[in-house]
Amino acid sequence: MRIGQSTDIHRLKEGRKLILGGVEIPHTMGLDGHSDADALTHAVAEAILGALALGDLGHWFPDTDPKWEGADSLKILAEVVRMMKERGYRIGNVDSLILIEKPKMAPHIEQMRTNFARVLECDIDQVSVKATRGEKMGFVGRQEGVTAQAVVLLERI
Repeated sequence: MRIGQSTDIHRLKEGRKLILGGVEIPHTMGLDGHSDADALTHAVAEAILGALALGDLGHWFPDTDPKWEGADSLKILAEVVRMMKERGYRIGNVDSLILIEKPKMAPHIEQMRTNFARVLECDIDQVSVKATRGEKMGFVGRQEGVTAQAVVLLERI
C-alpha cells in the first residue's frame, strides 16, 4: 500500500466557471488557472502522484504547455490513473475536502463522488468528498480563493 496527500489552492476570479470535482457549480466567480482550475480534482490527482513518488502536477502537466490550457481536469486525473495502473496500483480509497465560503457544496457532492469513482475506476463508497467554510476568516472566508485537500490510499494490484 502507498499513501499520498496533497493540497491545491486557486484564486477566485470573475468571468471564470467554478468547477470542482468535475461539476460546474453556479456562482458569480470561478477558479483562476491554466486548465479549468478544478482545485479538488487537482488535489486528488496530485495525491496519487505523491503516493507513487512521481512528483507534482506541475511536473507532468506544466502551465507552460498549451496542450493543458483550459483542459478538463478530469482528463488530467484520467492520465494520472493511467500512470497509476501502469505501475501496478489501484485506488484503495480517497478522502477529500473543499474549503470554500460560498456557494454551498452539499447539492453537488454526490455528483463529484460519482465523477471521481468513474475516472478512478473504483466504487463510489471508496470516494469521500467533504466541504467546509472559512467562517469569514482568511482568504477562504473573504472569498478570495478555494483550497482543496486529498489523501489517497493505493493498493498493489
